[in-house]
Amino acid sequence: MNPTELAQGLFEILVTGDAALAAEVVAEDFHNREAAASPAACSLPGPAGVLASGAWMRSAFDDLRFEILGIAGNDDQVWLRLRMRGRHTGAFVTFRDGTLDQAVPPTGREIDFEQIHVLDVREGKVTRHEAVRDDITMLGQLGVFPPSPAVALRMLAWKATGRAARAADLVSRAAAAAADSRHAPRPLG
Repeated sequence: MNPTELAQGLFEILVTGDAALAAEVVAEDFHNREAAASPAACSLPGPAGVLASGAWMRSAFDDLRFEILGIAGNDDQVWLRLRMRGRHTGAFVTFRDGTLDQAVPPTGREIDFEQIHVLDVREGKVTRHEAVRDDITMLGQLGVFPPSPAVALRMLAWKATGRAARAADLVSRAAAAAADSRHAPRPLG
């Protein structure tokens, strides 16, 4: 694959969880600089971390999609401007230092915001990812920033009742299972 196809493949993995594509596109030493706010499995190197990251995002957003608005690059790096869209139907859980930071209960709201991604490429695989995302716009679309009273009360209630911690545990387990999925036997076809 050329660098543009690799970039497109990386975002397809996030949407589909395709472990075979992850093995084809992502280098074993892949590093995602943006994994700090994600479940621990998202920080794993290689395809496992990408599969975990996709599971984390899909657990919060149905109909997740990434529309590439612009792409440029050379043999070593690809720069993408894209639009992330989806519907917030699951808890959107973020982490700090490996522990629960916040959990936004499902709002049913649509998200639609732009991001810039930089991918390093070596020997036909993606080796590194970093991004500049418009998280403030996304949080505004979810009613978190500035906080709408209804969303703020639900977030507090989730924290007080332990639902936020349970959501963090479920999301972390889903991410870890997705990371392990690359070792699952492939169906014969």
